[in-house]
Amino acid sequence: MLKKIVLILMLLVPVVANSAPKKEKEEPIVHLTDAQIYEELKKLALVFETARDKFVEEADERKMLEGAMNGMLAALDPHSSYLSKEDFKEFTDKSHGEFGGLGIQITSDKGAIRVISPIDDTPAAKAGIQAGDYITHIDGEQVFDMTLNQAVKKMKGKPGTKVKLTILHSGEEPKEMTLKRAIIKVKSVKFSEKADSAAMDDDKLAKIGYVRISDFGATTTKELHNAIKELEKKNVVGYVLDLRNNPGGYLAAAVSVSDTFLNEGEIVSTRGKEKTDIERMFAKPGDMTNGKPIVVLINHGSASASEIVAGAIQDNGRGLVMGSQSFGKGSVQQQKPLGDGSAIHITIARYYTPSGKSIQNEGITPDVEVLQSKVEVLEKKESLFTEATFNNSLKNDSAKKKDKDATKKKDSKKSDKSDDEEEDYLNLTDEEKDARDYQLQRAMDMVRAMSKIGKKNLEKVETKDNKPEAKKEVKTEKDSKKK
Repeated sequence: MLKKIVLILMLLVPVVANSAPKKEKEEPIVHLTDAQIYEELKKLALVFETARDKFVEEADERKMLEGAMNGMLAALDPHSSYLSKEDFKEFTDKSHGEFGGLGIQITSDKGAIRVISPIDDTPAAKAGIQAGDYITHIDGEQVFDMTLNQAVKKMKGKPGTKVKLTILHSGEEPKEMTLKRAIIKVKSVKFSEKADSAAMDDDKLAKIGYVRISDFGATTTKELHNAIKELEKKNVVGYVLDLRNNPGGYLAAAVSVSDTFLNEGEIVSTRGKEKTDIERMFAKPGDMTNGKPIVVLINHGSASASEIVAGAIQDNGRGLVMGSQSFGKGSVQQQKPLGDGSAIHITIARYYTPSGKSIQNEGITPDVEVLQSKVEVLEKKESLFTEATFNNSLKNDSAKKKDKDATKKKDSKKSDKSDDEEEDYLNLTDEEKDARDYQLQRAMDMVRAMSKIGKKNLEKVETKDNKPEAKKEVKTEKDSKKK
């Protein structure tokens, strides 16, 4: 059975990942009359009664009815679902920053469970689960017969207990991994000032503000504002806003985060079922970063609210978006409580970037595509043939000082491991992790370059403004006659 499931998924993954869906001509929806709806509801009641009475085992009526409601909503789109009392409570707890489980955001994909992204510093992230992975089994039970909520329930449990997942990563054999459940405390924002140790002397003091947002919750904006206040005290020259593997969250949080970096302009518009059901959201005056260069990092795990922020900064020309194509979830969900503690999680609108582009199924295209890569040094640090190899070449006045510095650097590297030796990524320091993060390094390079260009343009403007006016040549009538 396992081999059969794996074979089906192996065939499914390339189709989902690499081929664009064919646009088929949609037939107009034929709405039922009230009488026809009533007949269908009678049929539904008949199905319920027959199943309850004739099923070979004792039927669970609540489970059957919840399954019917889930099926009804799942027929609309992958993000609409019925939330029982327990599900709705868990959803509310998660939205307020703390919940129990593995720390993984998932969605339903053609009957399979697909990972949108793991949450930072959680069991799922530490185990190496990546955006785009498929979960085929939970505790040995295949997921094809489960709803999304059922899969979530099976992965949640008492902190400290274990759950076994079978993970299928594109192009690899399925892998079983055992994760220990934990209390997931979501701290939306992490920040630090970063400097490239390999940068030129002039750049070493040019620190860059790094802000990582892992999801958009109730406290995200407050955490972001505190982060920027601290980084501005450090006199950073620009910012890298890291939204990679951020599955989204509250629309209001996405709007306020975008507003933090914008002084004016539209942030996002939402468009509902009716043509007149349009809401536009705009930035208020005041950019907390004072117009400093911004590079937004996104990847395939950046979804929903992350795409709103990236699209707002991109379309307003406020900064550059770098990385890879985002997830493409351009719909807005709302919880509609049903009065007894349960609720409906339902899609109520699509959202559009300031340029009027819908992100649904397409995502945000980065201004500069930078795929995560492993850098390999192909060029030797020192060449065998340079000016210094000539016997009678002129010496450099500061050569002695440089020789001493080079000796110190060489001695400090003697204890380092070779590049070929594998290291446990989790045991690396933050600096070592940054050095291996190719996308982050390129984003920092871009911020540094944008900062330099900005300074040069400012110097040109100041020089032009302060330059004394050229003296006009006054020609006399006598001079003109001579000529």
